[in-house]
Amino acid sequence: MLARQRIREIVHEYGRDVLDHERMRIEKHCYQHGAVTTFEHSVRVACLAVYFADRLHLWRHVDLRSLIRAALLHDYFLYDWHYDGDGSHKLHGFTHPRRALTNALHDFDLNPVERDSILRHMFPLTPVPPRYIEGYLVTMADKISATRETFSMARFSKPQLAPVPDRLALTDGSEHQEETAR
Repeated sequence: MLARQRIREIVHEYGRDVLDHERMRIEKHCYQHGAVTTFEHSVRVACLAVYFADRLHLWRHVDLRSLIRAALLHDYFLYDWHYDGDGSHKLHGFTHPRRALTNALHDFDLNPVERDSILRHMFPLTPVPPRYIEGYLVTMADKISATRETFSMARFSKPQLAPVPDRLALTDGSEHQEETAR
């Protein structure tokens, strides 16, 4: 069985391209659950998904690179859904998987396992379950991590985050949609 430190090393080894991507830094400026940023949440989900694969003896059934990349990108929507002003994020729970996938496809080459795992990670809130075991591991890790983060006492003393630097900021995603339409 893998120790926590080894799991973190594996996540950083297999997820290096995602973790080092410039736009991934946007996640460090957005809260996800309680006092946890989207970046921290994504790393926690990746570590927990690897932990489950290890404890459930799924190594021969799991593509570790796809599992880790999907976990790191499952919430790659690149905005703070708590502050929408215009009400555009009211259905965030239902809509963010597609936004995360769209952004991830813009920045990374994804295989079918990664795509499906990102798109389906909100099951059963969204009705279609994941097709692959990696997707189920990401979904399970996300639910457990989100619950722990939401009910943590740290949420009552969270610090104010610095705003997203202008060079990294996305507005409503329209500039991204225009690029992908070309």
